[in-house]
Parts: sequence; C-alpha cells; structure tokens
Amino acid sequence: MSITLYHHPYTRAASVVWQLEEVGQPYTLRPVHLSRGEHKQAEVVALNPMGKLPVLVDDGVVVTEVAAIGLYLADRYASSRLAPALDDPRRGPYLRWALFGPSVIEPGSMAKASGWTYREGAAGWGNPEAMMSGISAAVGAGPFVLGDDFSMVDVILGSTLRYMVMFKMLEADEALQAYLARIDARPAYQRAQAINAEAAVAMGL
Repeated sequence: MSITLYHHPYTRAASVVWQLEEVGQPYTLRPVHLSRGEHKQAEVVALNPMGKLPVLVDDGVVVTEVAAIGLYLADRYASSRLAPALDDPRRGPYLRWALFGPSVIEPGSMAKASGWTYREGAAGWGNPEAMMSGISAAVGAGPFVLGDDFSMVDVILGSTLRYMVMFKMLEADEALQAYLARIDARPAYQRAQAINAEAAVAMGL
C-alpha cells in the first residue's frame, strides 16, 4: 500500500495532511509548485482534469475533493475510530455535516462576500442566516459534531470553518470559537501544521 498526496501547503491539500495524520497511515507528499503551473501539467491533469489540488493516490486509486478524500481515508483506514459504521445511526449526521462545508458554507460565504444576487430557492446554500443556523446545529452542542466522539467530519467541516473565520468570511460566535479551539488542540492537527510549514520552507514559499 502506498499513499501519495499531491500537495501545496497553501491550498486545501493542507487540510488533507491533517486527515492523514489523524488516520495514521504512512504517506508521501508530492510537492506541486503552483507558481510554475505544475498543477496544470500532464501529471496532475491526468489524475484530476480540473488541474487542482488536492489529489490523493492510494495504491492506484485516485481521489480528489477534500470531503471525498476524508471520507475515503476514514472508511478505509480508520473506520473504528474516525467513521461511524454503515449501520450506525450517526452515519447520517456524519455524512450530512461532512458535505455541508463544500455544499453550503463555501458557496454561501462566497456569495455573501461577493454580493451575488440570486434566488434562494435556486441555490442549494440558501441564505447567510440559515447557513449560520446550520453551523450552530452542527457544532453548538459539542464537544464535537457527533457529540463526545471526534471523527473525520470534524476535520472536514472544521477545516472549512477555520478558513472562513480566518479570512473573515464568517463571524465566529462563542460556540464556534470554542469548537475551533477544541479541534485545534488535536495532536494530529499540530503535526499537520508543522508538516505544512516545513513543506512551505522546502518549496521556497
């Protein structure tokens, strides 16, 4: 078995490093220099026609999109720790909130920041108020999305929330701030931060 992550520390691939550290499976980082256009060259485009990162290759299986990568890794390598079983009642909320980030938070935040005009009924992300209500429902009770048990959904959703708060695309209330502090305290997150920082230096960024 061999896992390779096509990686740039200033892209969403940085979040996948955290996923991999939580899973605990050995992996290799394949640096991709965006400034040189390497993400649009044949090697990457053959794996992801979008020419975007992250791209994960696991023993010949190609997975892209941060949420999909996280769900895949948890199911394959850490189902007893990071993913509810298929017949576990928590499986539904786990999938629901894992996809809430790319499906609702990212486009909803971009729409608000960019002042887009759109019909709410035609947009899957609704409106900013409903989006914030959804976030509160996901993280408000705590300590984690599935209650007492940390899971891959906290990496997937938490990474999105942290990014949006960092760049002031979301305003964090007390509950969200507390949630982000809890996931930031994860040893795997701390390791991922160090790995991404080392990669940035090695790439001359």
